[in-house]
Amino acid sequence: MKKTVLITGASSGFGLLLANKLHGQGFNVIGTSREPEKYQGKVPFKLLRLDVSDDHSVKTFTEELFQHTKQLDVLVNNAGYMVTGIAEETSIEVGRQQFETNFWGTIKVTNALLPHFRKKKSGQVITVSSIVGLIGPPNLSYYTASKHAVEGYFKSLRFELDQFNIKVSMVEPVWFKTNLAHNAVSSTGGGIGDYDGYRKQVNAATQKGIDEAEAPDAVIKKIAQMIDTVDPKFSNPVGKMTGMFLFLQSYAPKMFEGSILKSDKTAK
Repeated sequence: MKKTVLITGASSGFGLLLANKLHGQGFNVIGTSREPEKYQGKVPFKLLRLDVSDDHSVKTFTEELFQHTKQLDVLVNNAGYMVTGIAEETSIEVGRQQFETNFWGTIKVTNALLPHFRKKKSGQVITVSSIVGLIGPPNLSYYTASKHAVEGYFKSLRFELDQFNIKVSMVEPVWFKTNLAHNAVSSTGGGIGDYDGYRKQVNAATQKGIDEAEAPDAVIKKIAQMIDTVDPKFSNPVGKMTGMFLFLQSYAPKMFEGSILKSDKTAK
């Protein structure tokens, strides 16, 4: 029998592409969206309401989920968004909101579903992170911090859940052609003149990375493979130059910083 897979943030981007692919392969796919009514009749899989940053929404969603299915085999944490901007110019409140969704929201959904996985002594949690969860590019300080936090949390959680046969993995894409950058939230802090030249340079490099980004097929293929893998790896970087970025940041940081500013291909 094909697995039941829950994908958060399944109305666009990686989530929608993955949901469509798995549905086409015969999986029982359940997706989530903050506004599922917008997509009624437009997607072939079930789409339930969920705002991962809202405690009540998470509780209500969990109750509704198990009214639609008695079995859940895989959770794909995909919901999230990106805050851009120079760190000093970004307000703390904007940073907090970034963490409420990308970090705390991901944790809330995972914790809500762990009792089900523990009871059946099996399950799989796959979290869509970003290569910036492993490195630190400019202009993405809070997004990068939220992804580092997610990486650290699940790295520890993997140990604790192994006794229950629950597999925990991360996927860390570089830039791919999705709507992440288009829907990014720019920092609302006041502009600081000292950063004007640098900001222009970083924005140009980032735009170059977006323009040259690959189609997201490799990410979808990787996640689908992980679902069919008995013992998937924890960390799964995807995309061109991922190995080079990781090597340079560790062993040649100055070269790494120069390569980032020439062509920013580092965000999910």
